[in-house]
Amino acid sequence: MRHLSALAALMLLIPAPAGAADPIGGSFADRAPVVRQHVVMKGRATPIDGTSLWFPTYGRSVRLAGIDGCELPQWAFDPKRAGDASTGALAPVPCGALAKAWLKRTVGSGSVTCDIRGFGADAMPVGTCRSGSRDLAHEMLRVGWARLSPDAPRQPAYVDAQRYAVSARYGIWGTYVLDMNEWRAKAVDRTLDRRPAADINLLRERKVEFTPPFADARRAPVRRDR
Repeated sequence: MRHLSALAALMLLIPAPAGAADPIGGSFADRAPVVRQHVVMKGRATPIDGTSLWFPTYGRSVRLAGIDGCELPQWAFDPKRAGDASTGALAPVPCGALAKAWLKRTVGSGSVTCDIRGFGADAMPVGTCRSGSRDLAHEMLRVGWARLSPDAPRQPAYVDAQRYAVSARYGIWGTYVLDMNEWRAKAVDRTLDRRPAADINLLRERKVEFTPPFADARRAPVRRDR
């Protein structure tokens, strides 16, 4: 019954949200109240997206601390592959779905252990989670399907993992993709039926750039015939 006592402690520490929680609205930075009691959630877990897990035993979700990633309906675009008329010359990449798929592959059918560190702005617990010996946030950074959360404290291992993914152009780092916080602020249709053209339109009016292909495009010569 150890998991029940941990759940009881967790429920007592959850801050009351100011309003109705929007599961994909606002920043997911770790600005939450810190858990004063050490709470561990352990058991089978199912990925909700590329940065969060559902623990059926506890009836709770946990977000991976220190990282951010594409929302499930969000699209990125491959500048090296051609798309159709709706996306111009860019082939769509379902970055949210691919991130979830990689996290699911990493978790597998094994047990996941999460040390709860605090709560997100939406009152979701935030923690450092492991599957076996693998730090799940580190793994998502290493393969390029997550980035360092802009407002989270920097961990050297996480910084190195992201630097490795950027240099190898893994995952989102080989694509054009809108900054996740900008996407959350601007995307009206957040359903799984969202079409790639909607994100192409947001990219055209983007305010923030962070993936290498944007910089590559700015450095490219105007003339390409020599």
